[in-house]
Amino acid sequence: MSPASSGEKILVLRTCYSLRYKPVPPLLLYDGVCGLCNRFVQFILRRDRHAIFRFASLQSALAARILSRHGVDPTHLDTVLVVLNHERPDEQLLSRSDAALFVLRQLSDPWPAISSLLHLAPKFLRNAAYNLIARHRYRLFDRSEICMLPRDADHSRFLDL
Repeated sequence: MSPASSGEKILVLRTCYSLRYKPVPPLLLYDGVCGLCNRFVQFILRRDRHAIFRFASLQSALAARILSRHGVDPTHLDTVLVVLNHERPDEQLLSRSDAALFVLRQLSDPWPAISSLLHLAPKFLRNAAYNLIARHRYRLFDRSEICMLPRDADHSRFLDL
């Protein structure tokens, strides 16, 4: 085999590799009628400088398809979920405190450091605190029968609109 042809093969392999592993933005699934969840989305939008997150409400058809792939009941709206590698064979879901801490780690400072500190707590304690807030979120942060509409600049980041 000549050096030129082996170089061409390497180029082809590198091209395939980069196309195959192109990063997929994380997708945040949130309760669209929850005041706390809507505030969390607004919090993320203000601090996500690189605009990596995409969003969809848990009430959407998109969320129902994703949840069914993972055997999650789509009527249980008591957690925010982060979908990693959306629509890929290695797709995975993060829920409860794992999802919240993943989000914080991706935002601008000081949130990655805060995420690291919170991650030191045992998962069962983090999730217990998360569950307590989730159980009382409508009472504490209100409930709306309509989903918030994003600003025009953020509209393309919402996949269920």
